[in-house]
Amino acid sequence: MIGPVDLDLGGTPQRHRVVVAMSGGVDSSVVAALLARAGYDVLGVTLQLYDHGAATHRKGACCAGQDIRDAREVAGRIGIPHYVLDYESRFRDAVIDRFAASYAAGETPVPCVDCNQRVKFADLLSTARDLGAAALVTGHYVSTCRLPDGRRALFRASDEDRDQSYFLYATTSAQLELLRFPLGDLTKAETRAIARDIGLPVADKHDSQDICFVPQGRYSDVVERLKPEAAEPGDIVHLDGRVLGRHAGIMRFTVGQRRGLGLASPEPLYVVALDAARRRVVVGPREALAARRIVLREVNWLGDGDLAVAVAARQQVYVKVRSTRPPQAATLVPGADGVEVHLDDGEDGVAPGQACVFYQSPGGGARVLGGGVIRRADIAEPVQTPAVA
Repeated sequence: MIGPVDLDLGGTPQRHRVVVAMSGGVDSSVVAALLARAGYDVLGVTLQLYDHGAATHRKGACCAGQDIRDAREVAGRIGIPHYVLDYESRFRDAVIDRFAASYAAGETPVPCVDCNQRVKFADLLSTARDLGAAALVTGHYVSTCRLPDGRRALFRASDEDRDQSYFLYATTSAQLELLRFPLGDLTKAETRAIARDIGLPVADKHDSQDICFVPQGRYSDVVERLKPEAAEPGDIVHLDGRVLGRHAGIMRFTVGQRRGLGLASPEPLYVVALDAARRRVVVGPREALAARRIVLREVNWLGDGDLAVAVAARQQVYVKVRSTRPPQAATLVPGADGVEVHLDDGEDGVAPGQACVFYQSPGGGARVLGGGVIRRADIAEPVQTPAVA
């Protein structure tokens, strides 16, 4: 059991109302329980984000059906008020529609980033303020602390295997002033042990999936319904211009993919680019995946000073180009199309639509300096083959 939780709000806990975003999982449940024990005036809030009828009995769902009931049961067990807010329309507009549009454009999106930034840390944070809360608290595995200049900074979790900073890079400095993450120094095993010690009914509950709104994990069903053009068939084209086969929609592919291409080839082939305009999946050898230069859009800067100054000074950083990849040494560089990231050693399979997140150092507990959405990388471009008469 860990000691009393201090949210760095000043004064005694009893003076402060806090809102805990309760997903119904073990992490946010433990946070709510620890804060209630510490004496904070805790309000539990669960967001209903999509039609939860179909998800009620589905493992890996969050923010729907059984999870809402679990959150309500935990709130009753620890003696705090619990509210369910209907955010379905906001979630559809800010997350699901953008998710489908990104796939239709030949990208591989990260919907958790949009959910955190455009729903939880925007709409829910505003709701928390309306409720008179001094902080919005979540069960994410990251940390914040106050810098010498008075600003709050975001840091990776101590446990690198549980770190969720990749999905939170778009959090703004203003939002960090009101956000708190008490689990940043714990492992998942320690969190579950606390839940068992407290007697929470969700102590051994499974973790939720990343894409919570996708029934049975078939994201293509969602994309095809909202963006049917993403399911239109097209050619699978080799970098050298040869048409090797047909596909059933570019939404079924991502840069770096090897399996599921449906090709009979003597050499291993990988998806190296998606040409949405011409509905082409471009494949090539593994070496064609290597990227050293990444162009970003929608960059959020959490480092010291201005982003423009850091880029002009070619600041050294460490970057993650997928949530499962370790941070790699890189340099921020000004480019004609915006901020560029030049990788010291290169990366394979850098996919447009994914996040590129900046860190001050490579290990656990490192400060998060921001990040952006990958617009493109300097991998091989689709071959311009002549049209057939």
